[in-house]
Amino acid sequence: MGGFRFPVKVKLPSSYLNSRIIRDHFKRQQAAEHEVTIQALKYIARNTALPAKARLEAQLQLATMPNYTRMNAIKDRCVESGHSKGIIKAFRLHRYQFREKALAGELPGVQKGSW
Repeated sequence: MGGFRFPVKVKLPSSYLNSRIIRDHFKRQQAAEHEVTIQALKYIARNTALPAKARLEAQLQLATMPNYTRMNAIKDRCVESGHSKGIIKAFRLHRYQFREKALAGELPGVQKGSW
């Protein structure tokens, strides 16, 4: 897939791919890969028992890390359609996709309510 500024490793469960889904998947991958490093740097930067120079170095390293490695850059998106609003977190699906899959019986443990 050309045209992206970052390496794309596409192994997504959905059959429909667009740039938003690929970008979201990339951000999730990068955040997971850099999580340990970021946590260690944050610990060093916040530890008042350490010398000021070491703390400053950690803060600078955190500031120079790319934005797509941060957890707050990740937005919940539907894995099927790429929608960002109306997401049901437990299934990572847009409300309409959730309804279609539930009615088709493709979601385990979900059935139409009747009372």
